[in-house]
Amino acid sequence: MTTLSIPDMNCGHCKTAVETAIHKLDPAAAVLVDLVARRAEITSAKTESALIAALAAVGFPAQTV
Repeated sequence: MTTLSIPDMNCGHCKTAVETAIHKLDPAAAVLVDLVARRAEITSAKTESALIAALAAVGFPAQTV
């Protein structure tokens, strides 16, 4: 599991965009988003750097917690 801090995520639309970006990269990924903490816990076969790149590509810079 990878936990990412996503500081620019602050609404339901942002949450959906993050989930969609991860599922485009890995349809089998499990994504748990916490809007209050602005974090996402992701269980995926993809690398951490691939997850971060997928989020950055849709406007959500992220970093490992």
